[in-house]
Amino acid sequence: MKQILRKTIEKREFLVLHEKATKASESKGRPVPEEECPIRTCFQRDRDRIVHSKAFRRLKHKTQVFLAPTGDHYRTRLTHTLEVSQIARTIGRALALNEDLIEAIALGHDLGHTPFGHGGEKILNEIVPQGFHHNEQSLRVVDVLEKDGKGLNLSHEVREGILYHSKGRWGRISGSTKGKPTTLEGQVVRVSDVVAYISHDLDDAMRAGILSPKKIPTNFRKTLGERHSERIHNLVMDIINNSFEVELSYIGFSEKMLNCVNELREFLFENVYESKLLKTEIDKAKKVIEDLFSLFLQDDDLFTQEIGTFGEKDSAPRERRICDYIAGMTDRYALELYKKLFLPKPWMKT
Repeated sequence: MKQILRKTIEKREFLVLHEKATKASESKGRPVPEEECPIRTCFQRDRDRIVHSKAFRRLKHKTQVFLAPTGDHYRTRLTHTLEVSQIARTIGRALALNEDLIEAIALGHDLGHTPFGHGGEKILNEIVPQGFHHNEQSLRVVDVLEKDGKGLNLSHEVREGILYHSKGRWGRISGSTKGKPTTLEGQVVRVSDVVAYISHDLDDAMRAGILSPKKIPTNFRKTLGERHSERIHNLVMDIINNSFEVELSYIGFSEKMLNCVNELREFLFENVYESKLLKTEIDKAKKVIEDLFSLFLQDDDLFTQEIGTFGEKDSAPRERRICDYIAGMTDRYALELYKKLFLPKPWMKT
């Protein structure tokens, strides 16, 4: 009876989803074949594995833009992930795509993000010999690092969506399909990530006093709207309308909106992400990460104590193992560990 439930869901997908949507029964499978769940489709199962992972729980204490914020209403990497998931599911439902696949990709897309936001990512990319990119690290988390080296063994379509969700920090967002996920669901998450962060980073920057509403150029306010909810609504509607216009050959913005989004990203980099206030804090974070990395590299006992032995599945060099450990830290854990290892302790004996 239970087996019938999953099969019923899989059959229903062919009846209610767009012909170009990804169907669970047509998945390319997992790296290691498994017996199917009697109740859930493979994408539903992947979503659940991600939600119950340790890396997902750590997102609540990882920076989005503002380092270790004490204010209750600033976004963290977890709230960003939830916003991406909500936006992506709205778009996916409107286009009759597979919401289970969309949700799994969205919830897993930032699992590999570092402490201290993109600043932390940039620092690790500079000091790790093989380089560092959070989208590749997110895939490494689900493939190798979770479950003590066993990984989550996710479906091909979820893994691909996670790997190709990133636009690259400096490049302009393009309307082409090059370097994008092959599934439309993966493309939905990729563009929803943009909608989420340009909207909420703008909102957080105004909350922090870095930007005032008057400083936001008139053309952005006119095209996207004055309020946070307006901006998200207009961006989402543009994606849905444009995707219908191109008959779901790809998921993305119209040319007019794409130009506006790219200009807004450049505005945010210049006025928020690279503002003097944030740059000062990132410089401090750089010292924390560099000092921790160097100490773990030199001190064998500390390396074994903190990082320990690892599963046989991964034979990564020491530098990569240290990188994995630091990338997995929350902001507060990194700061506490730095304090413990580098700052003198008060003498307590009386």
